[in-house]
Amino acid sequence: MVVGLPVMMTTAYLVVFAKDQYASKVGFTIRQEETSTASELMGGLSSILGASAQGHADLLFEFVQSQEIVEQIMDEFDLVANYSANWPLDPIFSLWPTATIEDVVWFWGRMVRVTFDRSSGMMLVQVRAHDPETAQMLAQLIVRKSEEMINRLNATARIDAMRNAEADLEAALARLRAAREALAEFRARTQIVDPQADIQARMGVMSNFQQQLAETLVEYDLLSQTADANDPRVRQLARRIDAIRNRIRDERQNFTQLDVTIDDTDYPRLIAQFESLQVDQAFAEATYQAALTAMDSARSNASRQNLFLANFIQPTRAERAQYPQTTLLIGLSFFFSLMAWSVMALVYYSLRDRG
Repeated sequence: MVVGLPVMMTTAYLVVFAKDQYASKVGFTIRQEETSTASELMGGLSSILGASAQGHADLLFEFVQSQEIVEQIMDEFDLVANYSANWPLDPIFSLWPTATIEDVVWFWGRMVRVTFDRSSGMMLVQVRAHDPETAQMLAQLIVRKSEEMINRLNATARIDAMRNAEADLEAALARLRAAREALAEFRARTQIVDPQADIQARMGVMSNFQQQLAETLVEYDLLSQTADANDPRVRQLARRIDAIRNRIRDERQNFTQLDVTIDDTDYPRLIAQFESLQVDQAFAEATYQAALTAMDSARSNASRQNLFLANFIQPTRAERAQYPQTTLLIGLSFFFSLMAWSVMALVYYSLRDRG
């Protein structure tokens, strides 16, 4: 009774009531475009633009088993009517007619088996139905809905990339304008185009004064050897030497403190301000150039599709019913019934021996 009755009931149900199920198989994976545009190669952006195909394969794996794809397929095909056609004669392998969307999703998980290899990104989907045509059609619908989902991902990625690239370009342009305006305001305020060039000009003046001083000193020494100290030429050369030395002293003082601005900013701080503004402008120009490259790359990517659904197994059409697996289910029923009988027998004899 414990072993034979469950096996007989299982056999009778599978042979008499259970309806045949046909399986259609389809295999696909997500491929990402491997070619790079000229702007990406120039800017080195090919490795950072867009998400990896592996991450999208994970999304596709969840999508095939989600309520969303069930609702989309139900808009084109009546899953409840198809899977409840044998209700209540076959309640185990059929869906009840009053099933809610949650019930349909649960039954979808029984009829659609998904195998996913994360290392390669390959996905195998097996769809079961009571006739081979329906199974193949559902497999084709899964492929089409998956392609539509990938296209939505592409469209969303393109929109996000364009929006982010435009925002970055606007920010970089505003930064470049601010840097150039600050440098122009500095030049207008100080009346100096380039402090470095101004220093070189002043160094030229200093060199000229020193050369004149050297020549005047030599002339003074030569004249002192032959003329009296009260000679007007000697006194004139002495005054010339003093005047040149005063000019040299004044010029040297201007290098450390020079009234070139309204707030009497000294020359070292003036040079520091100019160099800081130049660094800001150079960085703003580099940022703007990178933003332009990213914008070109985003615009190029927006005109093409980066992700593709590659079918390496087209939806198959079964010629014989593979499910339910009658022999396997009867064998499992016999095995578990035998295990239950063995446990009960062991418990019974153990209690009897103790009594």
